[in-house]
Amino acid sequence: MAKKEKTQKTNAMRILDRMGIHYEPVEYPVDENQLDAVHVAESVGEDPACVYKTIVMKGGSKQPLIFVVAADKEVDLKKGARFFGEKKVEPLPLKELEPLTGYIRGGCTVIGIKCHTAPVAVSEDFTDYEWIYVSGGRRGLQLRMRPADYLQATGGILAEIC
Repeated sequence: MAKKEKTQKTNAMRILDRMGIHYEPVEYPVDENQLDAVHVAESVGEDPACVYKTIVMKGGSKQPLIFVVAADKEVDLKKGARFFGEKKVEPLPLKELEPLTGYIRGGCTVIGIKCHTAPVAVSEDFTDYEWIYVSGGRRGLQLRMRPADYLQATGGILAEIC
């Protein structure tokens, strides 16, 4: 019988371990041509409504602002700006993502993010599910965890942002 390979720990997983927060790593094959969150949900066999993506934006103040929304939803820019007290928000240019967050597109997560003082808005439907999936800090890895545990680990605030 073949021995199951253990998932290599990411920084996000080590942080959750130190905090004593339960999670389950879920690995999936990566298709570099399809990094969108809906494809990730399909890859892990879950409803896109319970698989969440991390989107980093900037407001007029140039401070990074983080949004966490379901794979099948989009951030409403006006609602997002209003929540953070900005006149407008816009997506962070892709070339700025890794230097600012420490993560690449398709592997970005709030847990262990370099810009750890950036505020985090989490879509209000987040707590509708017993279990949610978020990036584990690299492409091909999702973390299955309880919404309350994620909010505790990230300091995220529920908001109407979609």
